Amino acid sequence: MSDTLTNAEFAILSLLAEAPRHGYEIERTIEERGMRDWTEIGFSSIYFLLKKLEKRGLAERTGGKTASPREPKTFRLTQAGHALHGERTRRAIAEPERLYPALLLGLANWPVLGSEGGGAALAARAAALDDAASLVEERCAAQAPLPAFVEAIFDYSLTMIAAERAWLDRARNTLEGTMEKIDFRKHLKTLYNPPADRFEIVDVPPLTYFMIDGSGDPNTAPAYAEAVETLYAASYTLKFMSKAVQSRDYVVPPLEGLWWAEDMTSFVTRQKEKWSWTMMIMIPDFLDRATVERAMEAAAKKKALPALGRLRVEQLEGGKSVQIMHVGPYDAEGPVLKRLHEEFLPANGLAERGRHHEIYLGDPRKTAPDKLKTVLRQPVRER
Repeated sequence: MSDTLTNAEFAILSLLAEAPRHGYEIERTIEERGMRDWTEIGFSSIYFLLKKLEKRGLAERTGGKTASPREPKTFRLTQAGHALHGERTRRAIAEPERLYPALLLGLANWPVLGSEGGGAALAARAAALDDAASLVEERCAAQAPLPAFVEAIFDYSLTMIAAERAWLDRARNTLEGTMEKIDFRKHLKTLYNPPADRFEIVDVPPLTYFMIDGSGDPNTAPAYAEAVETLYAASYTLKFMSKAVQSRDYVVPPLEGLWWAEDMTSFVTRQKEKWSWTMMIMIPDFLDRATVERAMEAAAKKKALPALGRLRVEQLEGGKSVQIMHVGPYDAEGPVLKRLHEEFLPANGLAERGRHHEIYLGDPRKTAPDKLKTVLRQPVRER
C-alpha cells in the first residue's frame, strides 16, 4: 500500500483520527474550524475522499455492510489508517515542503505586463494578502480560547502572510524602480575608473572584504576556482540579505585580487605557478559584522563550498597608491607593470608598500580578451 497522501486526504484522515464521522459532520467541522483557510477540501469531494481512503484500507464504515442505506455513512480509521496518520503527521512537521507557487511563473513573465501592469498586479496581491490576514485574525478570535497547537496553526498562517507581505513591499520597490541600487563602480568612481593612458596617485580608504588566500596558476589551480565560487556565493547571499533585512540593494562589487611572489619579476615574466594570491570581494560599509556572519552561514547551508573554511572577513587599509586601467588580456599586463615599477615609481620618489592589487571589471567568459578592463594598483610610500 502506498504511504502517500494528498493534503486533502490527510485532512480527512486527521478528522477521522479524532472520532468516527460521516460526511456532513466532517463538512460542519471544516466550516467551524475555518480549515479551508489552510487546506484544499471542497464539499463535493468529501465523500469521494472517504471512498478513496476506504478503498485503500485506511478507513471503514462503522456499521459495515449491515448499515441501513438511509443512515449517514459514518467512517472511522482502521489500524493501518491510524499508523499512516501518525507517520504522515510526523513527516508534515519534520520535513519542509518544496512549493512551486504560480507567483514565480508570473514574475518570470513580468515583461509581458510592463511596469504599470505589473505594478497594478502587485498592488492587487497586497490588498488580497491584507484581506487574508484580517480573515484569519477574525477566525482565530471567534474560536478563542484555543488549544496551543491550534493557536500555532493560526500563528503560522499569519506569519506566512506577513512574510509574503514584507517580501511584496521589497519586490514593489525593486520592480517599480523605487529602491535605489548602489553601484560601487559609480559610487567610488576614483577607485574603479582610473585613466588608461597614464598612472595616477590616489588615496584608497579602508575597505572591508570577503577574502580567501591561495597560490598557483589561476588558470589551472583548483583552489583558485573554489575560492572565486565561494566568494561569489557569500557575496550574493549577503546582497539578498541586505535587501531583505535592510531594504538596501546594491550591485555585487567586482572580484579583486592581491598578488605576490618570492621573486616579483615572475609577474613580468608571467610565471604563474610561482604566484600567491588573496582573492576578495568588497563588503558594503553599511552592513554590520553580524549580518555578514549570518550571510556566510546561510551560504554554507545552500551549497557545499570547498573553500568555505578559508573564507574570512578582513579590512584592507588602502592608503596612498598608484593605479592605471589596463585594457587587454591579463597576460599583456607585464609591460605595464614593468613601466610602473622601473620608471614611474623611481621618477616620483615612491617605493612599493604592500601587495600588487588588481580589480577585474570584465568577465573573461563573456568579454573578448582585448576588451577586458583591469585596474592595476600598487600601494606606495615615499622613498
